[in-house]
Amino acid sequence: MKRFLPLLLAGAMLVGYPAVAQNAAPDLAFDGDVNFLKTPDNVYLGEVGGVATNSRGDVFVYTRTGHPFVSLGGARAFAHGGSQLYQFDRNGRFVREIGKDAYGFMFANQVRVDPQDNVWVVDQMSNMVIKFDPQGRLAMLLGRKAEAINIPARPAAAAAGGGEGGGGAAGAPGAGRAQDIFDRPTDVAWDAQGNIFVADGQGNARVAKFDKDGKFIKSWGQKGSGQGQFDNVRSIAISAQGDVYVADGNNHRVQVFDNNGTFKSQIANLGNPQAICMTTGANPMLYVSNSNPPNDIDKAGEIYKMKLDGTIVGKFGRAGKAPKEFGTVNAIDCRSENNLLVGEIGNLRVQKVTLR
Repeated sequence: MKRFLPLLLAGAMLVGYPAVAQNAAPDLAFDGDVNFLKTPDNVYLGEVGGVATNSRGDVFVYTRTGHPFVSLGGARAFAHGGSQLYQFDRNGRFVREIGKDAYGFMFANQVRVDPQDNVWVVDQMSNMVIKFDPQGRLAMLLGRKAEAINIPARPAAAAAGGGEGGGGAAGAPGAGRAQDIFDRPTDVAWDAQGNIFVADGQGNARVAKFDKDGKFIKSWGQKGSGQGQFDNVRSIAISAQGDVYVADGNNHRVQVFDNNGTFKSQIANLGNPQAICMTTGANPMLYVSNSNPPNDIDKAGEIYKMKLDGTIVGKFGRAGKAPKEFGTVNAIDCRSENNLLVGEIGNLRVQKVTLR
């Protein structure tokens, strides 16, 4: 039989929000276009987990478009479906769907495009990071989707009648493992040498580093609020020098590490940073979203623009549903410093932002 897989959205998205950060950051003038992407009549965006562009300006959206479901068979349960990856051209016209019915597509959390135009998706429910080449062919898998998930135990009376309680099969999701098994990953980034950094992120609280071929190198981080500890790892970005910037959700900071995970500094006074993006070039900028929580769409919502040393240049936007307002931002694409794409979970959209 088939049943819909329940999604604990409050836990899977964003919880524990503080008041909006209070600082003297100036407001930046900007325009917001909520109709930039044109989907066919039978294609809709759900909660937008990720948005990214390649070197040609093509736009990739990884979106939660339906409910995963579970096929039950004896003591094992197999989960399927729930998210889709769409490609649009630079003008917002729909091009194609990539990876239709892919094994690892369940609960979209992020999409990123690397310098070689490979497209990487991060799926929080399948615990996988999936790489597609520029042609849309599967190229690499990191992590592992559990072959089975726990079936809830039967009531005591039923078990006494000859049935056995439904314990989980081997490989069921748990606390995650020390190396290359993830527990609800959230983001992925690369350094100049092609090393891969995974924010393993919601169930675990660490950053995992792999070489360019996907071989595990090391990881760092654990639950806590001290230096090098995380409440959760929501998003990461890497500078040209190899420093790793980590959005430490609910600890109200962005932590900065060297390429091997040694703590260097932290940036606070940003509210509760959830989505980050770093530009390239001679004077890179960091964008950080103080994303509003799903249970209070009128709180927070602004996006900060800052230098890599933490100096705030300004902020723009606020929580809400209208254009130039944001509903639980989970992704920012900043390939161009003043032309951004913002993926919103709460408003089921991608908003094109132009800073003036």
